[in-house]
Amino acid sequence: MPATTDKLIIFDTTLRDGEQSPGVTLNTEEKIDIAKQLSRLGVDVLEAGFPVASIGDFEAVQRIAREVGPLMVGREAIGVPMTICGLARSTPNDIKRCAEAIKDAPRKRIHIFLATSDLHLKYKLKIDRDECVKRAVAAVTLGRSLVDEIEFSPEDAGRSDPDFLCKVLGKVIEAGATTLNIPDTVGYNTPEEYGSLIKYLIANTPGAEKAIFSTHCHNDLGLATANTLAGIQNGARQVEVTINGIGERAGNTAMEEVVMAIHTHPSYYPVHHTITTQLIFRTSQMVSNLSGMMIQPNKAIVGRNAFLHESGIHQDGVLKNRQTYEIITPETVGVTDISLVLGKHSGRNAFRERCKELGFSDIPEDEFQKAFEDFKALCDKKKNVNDADILAILSSQLQESAVASSAFFTLVGLQVVSGTEGPATANVRLFDVQKKIEKMDAAVGKAGSIEAVFEAIQRIVGRRFRLTKFDISAVGEGSDALGKAEIQVMPDIVPGNASEERISKAAFSSSIADTDIVSAAAKAYVAAINKQLVWESEVAAGTARSLPEERTVDV
Repeated sequence: MPATTDKLIIFDTTLRDGEQSPGVTLNTEEKIDIAKQLSRLGVDVLEAGFPVASIGDFEAVQRIAREVGPLMVGREAIGVPMTICGLARSTPNDIKRCAEAIKDAPRKRIHIFLATSDLHLKYKLKIDRDECVKRAVAAVTLGRSLVDEIEFSPEDAGRSDPDFLCKVLGKVIEAGATTLNIPDTVGYNTPEEYGSLIKYLIANTPGAEKAIFSTHCHNDLGLATANTLAGIQNGARQVEVTINGIGERAGNTAMEEVVMAIHTHPSYYPVHHTITTQLIFRTSQMVSNLSGMMIQPNKAIVGRNAFLHESGIHQDGVLKNRQTYEIITPETVGVTDISLVLGKHSGRNAFRERCKELGFSDIPEDEFQKAFEDFKALCDKKKNVNDADILAILSSQLQESAVASSAFFTLVGLQVVSGTEGPATANVRLFDVQKKIEKMDAAVGKAGSIEAVFEAIQRIVGRRFRLTKFDISAVGEGSDALGKAEIQVMPDIVPGNASEERISKAAFSSSIADTDIVSAAAKAYVAAINKQLVWESEVAAGTARSLPEERTVDV
């Protein structure tokens, strides 16, 4: 990298803005696992959540501050731990609650936001510009009295009057803001507009030299990455991004796209990053599996087709010289097609070493043992076991472990009979963790074996669920490839009171891989139902995390 480039701060909001994707609700253990992986990846600032949203949200942020904040992992070379950040509206209660949640992190930040566009001021907040400035200054002043790092976001900055923005930003700098984030909240701007706005604000905001300017772009017009890069070119030195670009509506700027654009053009962009790019694919898969958000096959950098070449001309060129059609090698982002020279006679140490190479360096012993057993079982069923299979095993293990401690049901076994004539039948056995007994039931599926399995599971659980998403994909190639099932369920409840109406809106996802696709679907279905039941029990206890639909925040 050129010696004159500036350090680009990578601010990851996968656990906050990314979790606001419709249907995505991560439990605390899943958020902690993702947070640890983001620390390994080399993220500079992690927006862990919105603490005031619920008791559950507060506790998740608090645990990340305590358990993940002190970790160095991929940041050891830099010498500082990852900054843990919480989001807050411009109200005293939000700010104090946020400060309390992140207080145990070695490096902490409060991210305060307040709308500044005339549209939002008139119709949403019902205040004038003077009141907006007053509230912003009061909020930042309070926040700065509690922590040293304050980030301020003028919501809907992309449609705000630039001169008014300069006024607001100048005042919050005086009040102690250290980072100024400029959100294109609704994905309205073009790269030319957004880049010009960043340049104008830096040039005309009083005290601009005292703060770092940041980008936060949404992808409603498919321009989030382009806008973010335009912001960097015009002076922004922090980017707010999510893994796989997940987020509200059409999503946020994808971290992997920005990072690899800079990596590919080291002499063009005036910045450098400290992301460990070899962990990008691994992190992408983890977020996809735990969030239930599938990655489109042609997604840049991390999609299944990103490094595939079907055209004969392309294949011929790649065989002669990979640079003819590949600007990034798969290995650079952690994509490999190496077949493991391991089989059913291979030992634990060999398997553990391969797990470490794939980014799983600190698996708890009990989880490692289960993954090793699954690996040995897979070796009995497949001729060739490759990295994709190992990642699928580990990701499924992570998914199952995240809810195992509080699961209501576990799958013991199933038997399915189906064919081209007559309905399918399924016998399912589940273990009721609460009652400590095994339950069995059978069902018929006119639409096939999957319907029969799901119906039998519902009969055992004693509840009806709507299947709102069901996707099946192969992990690797060949007829013996692992099959991955991605499931999303919602309770089939007729609203009768406020609590039931809240529960009826809940959607929970799970993703599980297995050599048998029916088994994968059954395991994923049970895992998604477990998440639903755990969340409902927390609602009853008053400790449930809020749903994305209940978080009325969109920075």
